[in-house]
Amino acid sequence: MISFDGVLFDFDGTLVDSEPIHFECWKEILTPFGISLSWDEYCRNCIGVSDRAMILQLATEVGMDFETLYAEYPKKKELLRDRMLKAPPMASEVRDLLLAEYPFPIGLVTSSYRFEVEPVLEVAGVRHRFAASVFGEEVKNLKPHPEPYLLAAERLGISQPIVFEDSEAGLASAAAAGFDAIRVPHPDELVRLFRSRIG
Repeated sequence: MISFDGVLFDFDGTLVDSEPIHFECWKEILTPFGISLSWDEYCRNCIGVSDRAMILQLATEVGMDFETLYAEYPKKKELLRDRMLKAPPMASEVRDLLLAEYPFPIGLVTSSYRFEVEPVLEVAGVRHRFAASVFGEEVKNLKPHPEPYLLAAERLGISQPIVFEDSEAGLASAAAAGFDAIRVPHPDELVRLFRSRIG
C-alpha cells in the first residue's frame, strides 16, 4: 500500500458521468453554426482541455471567427448547469464513498467553473465533504499544467495525495505535480479503484 496524506478527485468523468451531458450541450450550441461534433471527436479532442482551447480548435477547423463562437459559451454553461441539476449524474455508490469518514482530507480539482460544479455537489449532498476545492477560474494554467493539483495540495496542507482522474490532461497534471494518479475509465469504476488502493 502506498503512503499518502490525502485524496484529490477530478469532477467530470470521475465523480460524475457528465461528459455525455457536456457533449449534448455543445452539440446544441454548435449545430446552428453548421459545426458537426461527433462523440468520438469529442472524446478524443475535447475532454480534459479548457473550453476556450476547445472552441479555438473548432473555430480554426471550420474557418470561423473565434470571438463569434466564444460568445455562445455562457449559454452552454447555463444549459449544462440546468441539465445537471435536473438529473445529477452522480451514482449513489459514489455519493456514499464521498460521505464516508476518512483519516485524511479529500479535495476536488476541476477545470470546470464553480458556477457549474458546486450546485451539483449541493444537490447530491456532498459539497461539505471537500476540505478544499480548485475550480477552473481559480488558476492561470489549467490541466495538463500542474498548477491546479499543486494549489489543491497547498490548500489542504498535504504533500503526497493520491489523485483520481479520467482524462489524459488530468493525469498529466497530477504527474507533473509529482503525485500518484489513478486512471478512472468511468465513474462506475471509481469505488472499486478507490477501495483497491485505499481500502
